[in-house]
Amino acid sequence: MASISSLGIGSGVLTSDLVDQLVQAERAPTENRLARKTEQTQALISAYGQLRSAITELRLPMRQLSAPDNMKAFSANSSNEDIAVSVDSARANRGTYSVEVTSLASAQALASRDVFADRDLTSVGQGILTLSVGNNTTNITIDNSNDTLQGLANAINEADAGVSAGVIDTGNGFQLVLSADETGTDNAVSISVSGDSGGSDTDNQGLSRFAFNSGMDADSGLNETIAASDAVMKINGVEVTRSTNNFENVIDGLTFDITATGTSIVKVQQDYGAVADRVAGFVDKFNSLQATIDSLAGFNAEAGVGGLLTGDSTVRGIQNQLRQILTRVVPGLEGASVRSLADVGITTNFETGGLEFDRAKFEEQLKNNPDDVTALFAEQGRASDTQVEFVRSGVNTEPGEYAINITQAATQGSLVGSSAVTAPLTVDGTNDELTFQVNGETSVSVQLTQQTYNSAQELADEIQSQLNANNALNAAGSSVQVSVGAGGELTFTSSQYGSESNVSITSLEDGSAYGLSVATGTAGSDVAGTIGGRTAQGDGQVLFLDNGNGGASGLQVRILGDQTGSRGSITFVEGVAERTVDLVTSFVGADGALESRTESLNRDLEQIQENQARLEERIAAYRERLVSQFTAADSLISQLNSTQDYVSQQLAALAPQNNRNNN
Repeated sequence: MASISSLGIGSGVLTSDLVDQLVQAERAPTENRLARKTEQTQALISAYGQLRSAITELRLPMRQLSAPDNMKAFSANSSNEDIAVSVDSARANRGTYSVEVTSLASAQALASRDVFADRDLTSVGQGILTLSVGNNTTNITIDNSNDTLQGLANAINEADAGVSAGVIDTGNGFQLVLSADETGTDNAVSISVSGDSGGSDTDNQGLSRFAFNSGMDADSGLNETIAASDAVMKINGVEVTRSTNNFENVIDGLTFDITATGTSIVKVQQDYGAVADRVAGFVDKFNSLQATIDSLAGFNAEAGVGGLLTGDSTVRGIQNQLRQILTRVVPGLEGASVRSLADVGITTNFETGGLEFDRAKFEEQLKNNPDDVTALFAEQGRASDTQVEFVRSGVNTEPGEYAINITQAATQGSLVGSSAVTAPLTVDGTNDELTFQVNGETSVSVQLTQQTYNSAQELADEIQSQLNANNALNAAGSSVQVSVGAGGELTFTSSQYGSESNVSITSLEDGSAYGLSVATGTAGSDVAGTIGGRTAQGDGQVLFLDNGNGGASGLQVRILGDQTGSRGSITFVEGVAERTVDLVTSFVGADGALESRTESLNRDLEQIQENQARLEERIAAYRERLVSQFTAADSLISQLNSTQDYVSQQLAALAPQNNRNNN
């Protein structure tokens, strides 16, 4: 019998549509269950994502409040807009200052006296041009390749010598102009010539027409069109000089930017409102978090409907831990004037779970009890010894009281002259230069004013003045104190403490009259001692413990003075903001509760996908089995139908014969 090529041909009943209906009936319950579970799991992942975002938003304002410096804010204003002032609250203090700017800093400018007929063709002379700017000296070769006015300007610019050059078309010819890249007398330009092909090195012929120093006569080849000058200002009558018009930290925490001479009254005041704004920012973020939790995990008693995370243990844990921190008395502040957030006007609304902020009460407490309010929010170390300062804590530092014992005080590196200064002392071109190495990393060259010094103290004052104005030393944030010893010898002491602190003389001309020679000073020493009975490490004046040292792990303190033995104790207080930052980090971190819950849900999604794949395999097998069974049944029915047709035909064929026999 011919095979059946399509379901239903044999029976007219067992069709492909019937297979599809049976397959769909088999698939639907499991598929619907997996779809519902997928939708629910994705909704939970989204909900935890919203919760994570709201919690993370809380971390920023609390991190700001966890820094002690952010718990004090200062504002500064100047009565003269040409004398602008900015303030660093971490270093500033209240005060009023009378400021008078008498001079602005300017960069030196020079111009050639000679006017050249052509910028690209006229020879300027060949040789070596030596440019000295501050402590930098640069040699520039002028030869056949650049022996023109423009070639000379290009060579100077390419040398990066601290000087910029250009060519000006005056209408009657061309002139070379030079300008120092930086302002201030320390950046004045000096130019000398050697090997001049057009005459001697000083006759203002050939290349020597471009030689210049401040001591040359008015007939030199270059003319000083703008003199280098320093910015000079008086603050409460004390004169201060800088090479630029920016006076950074001339008073602790204050930076002046001056644009004109004149006078000003500068007032620095504590800005309690700025701190209150930071606290209000924390309150707003916490209330936003609470609103998010209400929308996700709240319960509407009237409607009898809860949120997606209603009753969720993770959410309850987060709420309970945050509530415990925000309502507790901060450990270490039990006997203080301010002990909890309620004391500074931050209270809980028990109906909504949010926070309410009494700004006026907060500002009053901050004004009256600044240390306690700071400790309430930020980390703080309270030392019983006034010469012990808290620097910082570590992630493993625990609140508590820790004893401080010092076995070695930190010292400064210094250099002492080998003999007394011979006074009176004449400084001239043979003995006016010396170079120091400060703290092993900063080379400082000074050139003393050529004159007669009648005492060792006068010479010390001159060296001190040169060191104070040195750009390299200021850029390194270092300083050296110059003094005269009991025997009349010069002594140089680094401002830095510790084993890296030192002062050495690496070169000098004739130092015999100074009582100096090329020599390496005596390095300082690092502080040594214990914190909480654990042996600590020293870095300059800072004593610290690494991790693995108990509750004081990570604690750092600065030890001032030279007293050894017991230095009292330091009490570490971890404020609300600091503790909240740590808690939020634990929630949203890689090993946190939210990450763990989200990972679990993602695994559930993967399992659902695997179940979906298995369902597809099972349904495919089920369909194949149905088709096989239907095909077999259809074939059988087709055979039966064929047999029926055959029997019917045979019976029909016999019918006439039977009729004849009956007749």
